[in-house]
Amino acid sequence: MSQQLLEESVTGGSAPDGPRSHAKIEAKRVAKLYPKPGSKRETTAVLDGFDLRIESGEFLSLLGPSGCGKSTFLNILAGLETYNGGTVLIDGKRVDGVDKNVGVVFQGYALFPWLTAQKNVEVGLKIRGVPRADRRARAAEVLETVGLTAAADRLPHQLSGGMRQRVAIARVLAYEPEILVFDEPFAALDAQTREFLQGELLRIWESGENKKTVLFVTHSIDEAVFLSDRIAVMTRSPGSVKALIDVDLPRHRTNELRSSEDFVHVRSRVARVLEEEVNYGSDAR
Repeated sequence: MSQQLLEESVTGGSAPDGPRSHAKIEAKRVAKLYPKPGSKRETTAVLDGFDLRIESGEFLSLLGPSGCGKSTFLNILAGLETYNGGTVLIDGKRVDGVDKNVGVVFQGYALFPWLTAQKNVEVGLKIRGVPRADRRARAAEVLETVGLTAAADRLPHQLSGGMRQRVAIARVLAYEPEILVFDEPFAALDAQTREFLQGELLRIWESGENKKTVLFVTHSIDEAVFLSDRIAVMTRSPGSVKALIDVDLPRHRTNELRSSEDFVHVRSRVARVLEEEVNYGSDAR
């Protein structure tokens, strides 16, 4: 099923007439195979016929059953994994290795334990050859953006989980990538901290002069609805995009929105689509 038909099946509308705008990210019929353990010839398909289009400045969440290939596609987009079929494009150019315009934030903080928050943020800039004075100034700027100026000289073990994740986000923001990809960055945090950081992420994303394009992988329907412009729901493995759902909720979003009728309505629509895939897997077992 084409992406336009997927959108129509969920939103009840059709794509606008006329030529489509240039996509920031476009995946066409992407396939990813892994070798089966103990076999030299057999493979397991993780992605098959994966199609997705993300516009510049859009915040899109990728949601699906466990093992459906969400993180695999994220890694392909970030240039951390190859793929076996189809095409993945950024600004019309094929993804072929790591791209400096793609910043990745993982669930694990991946901070250097012997470096302060300030120095951790500077790491990416140092690798890119930014002069010391400039990288110190830039790191201080993004630490202020994420609300950690007072913690700049602390080591990671002196920070809470939420603060460490904000350092990880600041490190990516420091070198100003055009695309941000998040792989369940708040999954290991308690509910209160998770909701706080969701709000902080939106604040940071909305505050820029030019919004970053965001792909956000999550298992949480509520998180996807609160953050996103659209949600792509994936099928069970081998994964493809089952439906694209518009999140027609106003911005700026606050915690009060979570209990609103409109929020619950969108959440229910997403849950129904996802439930079909989760229940299918349960029945098969």
